[in-house]
Amino acid sequence: MPAESTRRTDRPPAGDGRRRWRRGMRAVAWTAAAVVVLGGSGLGYVYVTLNGNLRSVDIDRILGSDRPERTGDGSENILVLGSDTRSGGNRELGGGTDDGTARSDTAMIVHVHEGRDEATVVSVPRDTLVDRPACAGTRGTRPAARGVMFNSAYTTGGAACAVKTVESMTGLRMDHYLEVDFSGFRELVDELGGVEITTTEDIDDPDSHLRLAAGTHRLDGARALGLVRTRHGVGDGSDLGRIRLQQAFVRALVRQVGDIGLLTDPKKLYDIAETATRALTTDSGLGSVNSLTAFASGLRDIDPAGLHLLTMPVRYDPADPNRVVPETEKARLVWDALRNDEPVPAAATDRTATGEAEDVVSTP
Repeated sequence: MPAESTRRTDRPPAGDGRRRWRRGMRAVAWTAAAVVVLGGSGLGYVYVTLNGNLRSVDIDRILGSDRPERTGDGSENILVLGSDTRSGGNRELGGGTDDGTARSDTAMIVHVHEGRDEATVVSVPRDTLVDRPACAGTRGTRPAARGVMFNSAYTTGGAACAVKTVESMTGLRMDHYLEVDFSGFRELVDELGGVEITTTEDIDDPDSHLRLAAGTHRLDGARALGLVRTRHGVGDGSDLGRIRLQQAFVRALVRQVGDIGLLTDPKKLYDIAETATRALTTDSGLGSVNSLTAFASGLRDIDPAGLHLLTMPVRYDPADPNRVVPETEKARLVWDALRNDEPVPAAATDRTATGEAEDVVSTP
């Protein structure tokens, strides 16, 4: 299978594909602008409702000053997590019990380059064995731990511990934090009218309740959630395969946003904004509708050629094939490139462990 590349070679044609992407990115900005306008035009209750939906964590206060320095070069790093908490609306989605804990089922480090016309997205496998720093949890400070699964950091100390672990692992300051939960993701896809994907082979994973015959499908929220969670029904059954599915779904989701024409349907615009804000937990810097929409507006110029998706360089753990460990030297190439706001060199991902899901989902 070809190695992952930090440079997209499947640039869409200058016609419909590129226009759809730009409509998608502009729809994010337009939605943000519409929400702000509503807040100042006598419909302030709409703004207040959306603002009240957002949950935020004051990560800067919790972590204090012992953190990597901000780059100050105009670039930003955002840690994006998908939470698999079993409480509330997520209980019915399975995969665990409501024991009061949660894990970061999906983790991506999004580096927005200076100029905001390019972004590099680095997926972090949840099964990666890492050294976790000491973290403050609900039951007091938990001591540092060596060789634990990456997603256990969130279980140990929530968002702040996940950020602290990523900063310790990469040496990069996380400027922002975004978290979306299972039920919110499912509802958002439903509000968008589903997302179309094409599978090149059958997918059958009873653990994620996903069964898809090869072909084109419009996935509702439940099946979309199954797709981004499945691992045993594709490739080698590893978390690396699931990451490739998630990356393919991101492309399909952006295309769908560009196709639905939010500005011509105010009710749909509000319903999507209401669902999205209920699904999100942010750092305090993005903890208001104004801040969040201003941030989203700044991403509108990123097109497919400027979006670089890769997975943190890892190899299978010789002691446990169900776990992976960082390829230290290659991972350093990734973190150094992001620190210097430069493209990640191809050598960083060459000859590293990858899943086989790349060929399972096809997106135009």
